Amino acid sequence: MAERPGRTLTARAVLVTCAVALVSVLVTATVAVPVAVRAAERRDQQALAVQAQLAADLLRARPGRIRDLTGGRLVRQIGNQDITIYLISAGTVDRPGLPDPLVNRVANGRDVSGRRLVAGERSLVEGRALPGGDGVVLTRPAGVGVWRQVLRGLWLPLLAGLAAGAVAGVLLARRLARPIRRAATAAARLRAGDRTVRVPIEPPAEVADLAYALNGLATALATSEGRQREFLLSVSHELRTPLTAIRGYAEALADGVVAPESAADTGRTMLAEAEHLDRLVADLLALARLEAVDFPLEPVPVDLSRLATDAARSWADRCARVGVVFRVEVPERQVPAYTDPVRIRQVIDGLLENALRVVPPGAPVVLAVRPVGADPAAGAVVEIRDGGPGLTDDDLAVAFDRGELHRRYQGVRKVGSGLGLALAAGLVRRLGGTIIAGHAPEGGAAFTVRLPPDPYPARTST
Repeated sequence: MAERPGRTLTARAVLVTCAVALVSVLVTATVAVPVAVRAAERRDQQALAVQAQLAADLLRARPGRIRDLTGGRLVRQIGNQDITIYLISAGTVDRPGLPDPLVNRVANGRDVSGRRLVAGERSLVEGRALPGGDGVVLTRPAGVGVWRQVLRGLWLPLLAGLAAGAVAGVLLARRLARPIRRAATAAARLRAGDRTVRVPIEPPAEVADLAYALNGLATALATSEGRQREFLLSVSHELRTPLTAIRGYAEALADGVVAPESAADTGRTMLAEAEHLDRLVADLLALARLEAVDFPLEPVPVDLSRLATDAARSWADRCARVGVVFRVEVPERQVPAYTDPVRIRQVIDGLLENALRVVPPGAPVVLAVRPVGADPAAGAVVEIRDGGPGLTDDDLAVAFDRGELHRRYQGVRKVGSGLGLALAAGLVRRLGGTIIAGHAPEGGAAFTVRLPPDPYPARTST
C-alpha cells in the first residue's frame, strides 16, 4: 500500500520537531526582543549622554557665543546625523519642538535625561544646563532601526532552529520507526505461519513492551497450534476406534462370516459403537457451536433438587451394573436456579460419565445439589464427586482444556475423547455460571458448578 506524504512516522516526526523549533524560536523572540530593544535604547541613551556632555563642554569653552553656534555646526562636530540639537539661550530655545517644562528645567540649571515627547515623537533626551540660563538639549528618536535590526536578526536563528528540528525529526523518526518496522515484519511472518519469529528486546520501554507482546503472541500461537494438533490426533484416534469396529463387523456380515445366531449380538455391538461415534460427533459440534452467538439456550426457573432426583434414577442403574456405589445428596426443600434444564442435565451427565469411566468397583460417585447459602438469591451448586484416582494440582489448572487430560493419561488409565470437560465448562459459562475442579473428600476428583438464581445477561462468548 502506497504511503501518503505526511502519513509516515518520519514525516510526522519532522513536522512536529520543526513546529516545536519554530514555537521555541518565536517564544524566545517574544521574550528576548523587548529585552534587546530596551538594552539597545539604554546604549543609545548612554551614547546620547556622552554626546550631550561633549556639546556642553564645547559650548563652555566658548562662553558668550552660544547664539553664534548653529545646531548644524555642532552636529558636524559631534558627528551623528540622527541627533537633533536644541540650543537654549537665556531661557529661550532656538527652535520649536521641545516641551516648555523641559526648556524651563534646563534654563533653571538642571540637567535632563530620559525619554520625552519631542515634536510629537517619542525621543531620547539628554539636556545639559550652562551658566546664565543657557543650555543644550540633544534628542534622538527612540527605537529608530532597533526593532528592524532585532527582527532581522531573528531569521538566522529561525532557520537554524527549523534545520535542527528537521534533522532531529529525521533521526528520531528513524530511531522509532526501526523497531516498529521490525515488529511489522515479524507480525507478517506470524501471519504467514512462521512461529519461530522473535523480535529483539530493546529500549525505549514502549518498544520493549511491543517486542515482549509479539514474542508472547508467537509463543502462545505455537503452543495453541501444538495443542490443536494433539487434540485433532486424539480425536481422530477416538473416531477411528468405533469406525474400525463398525467396519469390521460390517465386513464380517457382508462376507457371511457371522453366524445367524450371532447376528443380533453383532448388531447390538455395531449399534453401541455407532452411538459412541454419534456422541463424539455431537460433542465436537457442540464445542464448535459454543462460540456462536446463536447457540440455543432456553433458561427458565429450575428446581435443581428435582432435576438431580430425575438424573439419579438413570445413573443409579448404570453405576450398579459396574459395581460402583452411586449416592445422591439433595436437601428436602427446593434448590432454585435460573438455567436451561436440558443443558445443565447435559453437563451433569457428562461429568457423571467421566467419573464412572475412572472409578473402580466399590468406590462411590456422588451427585450433590445444595443452595450456596441460606439466602436462595445467592444461587445454587451442583457437585459431582468420585472416589477414583483423582487429579493432581497441576491437572486442576488444565482440567477444562480440550484434550489436555486425555494427552496426560492416555495409556495410564481409561480416558475419553478429551471433549467432555471442555464441553461442560463451555456450557456452564454460557449459562452464566462457573465451574471449578478440585479434590473430593471421597478421594477422587470433585467438579463444582455454581448457577445463578436470577436471569442473567445474554452472553455471546465463552
